[in-house]
Amino acid sequence: MHERSHQFLQTLLETPSASGFEQAIQQVVRDWAKPLADEVTTDRHGNVFAIRYPATGKGTADHARVMLAGHCDQIALMVQHVDKEGFLYVQPIGGWDMQILLGQHLTVWTRNGPIPGVVSRKAAHLLTNEERNKVPQFADVWVDIGAKDGKEAEELVQHGDPVTVALGYRPLRNGLAVSPAMDDKVGVWVVMEALRLLQGKPLQVPVYCVSTVQEEIGLRGATTSAYGIHPAVGIAVDVCHATDTPGNEKKQLGEVKLGEGPVVFRGPNISPRVFERLEATAKSREIAVQIRGVPRATGTDANVIQLTRDGVATGLIGIPNRYMHSPVEMVHLEDLNRAAQLLAEFCLDLTPNQDWTP
Repeated sequence: MHERSHQFLQTLLETPSASGFEQAIQQVVRDWAKPLADEVTTDRHGNVFAIRYPATGKGTADHARVMLAGHCDQIALMVQHVDKEGFLYVQPIGGWDMQILLGQHLTVWTRNGPIPGVVSRKAAHLLTNEERNKVPQFADVWVDIGAKDGKEAEELVQHGDPVTVALGYRPLRNGLAVSPAMDDKVGVWVVMEALRLLQGKPLQVPVYCVSTVQEEIGLRGATTSAYGIHPAVGIAVDVCHATDTPGNEKKQLGEVKLGEGPVVFRGPNISPRVFERLEATAKSREIAVQIRGVPRATGTDANVIQLTRDGVATGLIGIPNRYMHSPVEMVHLEDLNRAAQLLAEFCLDLTPNQDWTP
């Protein structure tokens, strides 16, 4: 991986971005995109747009706009109550598996800076049989920040503060890497790395590289940003389930492996013309990809991009990800590189007169 791009990925993964609280990570994206794009803007929702215009100039071929989208937000928690002993009670932002969350190191992101804490419940020795045999609910666990009482906790933490698991990036053997919120900071990285790969190369159509917000709570940022762009073509980049671990039913999920390339999806949420073009680009440039079907609307930004205004020719690229929605999400760095290369080459080949009619 390109050295500066690798550092950008690490910075994304180490920056908090709870849904609805994406300001810090969007500044990271703007700083990256500024020297690479013709224009960088942010809308009222918080979506960031890094735009490359055709060689013929701004305003040309507007009918052929291309949108590349990755969502920057991550699943998180929110402070809902502080009790008199100083323990915090939280509720989820996005989908959590409580059994994975228990015992994790957390960070409360306050106006005055981050505060470390842990999430727990009674020690196993003290649980009743009933408590031991059921999955706890959020009301049954608490966050301990080490406050001596409720007054001290209230001085440090405000109701509504976002909370994430402790962020960090850990490289593993064989090109693998682990971090919370690979979903979907790797998608943002792919889109913005494609922007870097397009630097200095002439385009025939406008390309909008978008870091969208609030995907984890309803695909919201993609809904508003796609409406504003009014693209002819939209490609979402998100993570997808790698099935190369024990216990996965490949008859239902298909076979997806880390390191075998990004997944190019096909199905009713996907324009057949966009799929064919992505597949052909991958073959002609010898970019390894995995082809998989998705028989319904996807739970990604592609779902709402497709339905924007009078309809958008939509594609979906998935980055294989083990252990999704956990603090140890795992990806292969070469899958990210190949996805960015595929997007860049796809955009370079497009002409204003491209027919996307099925």
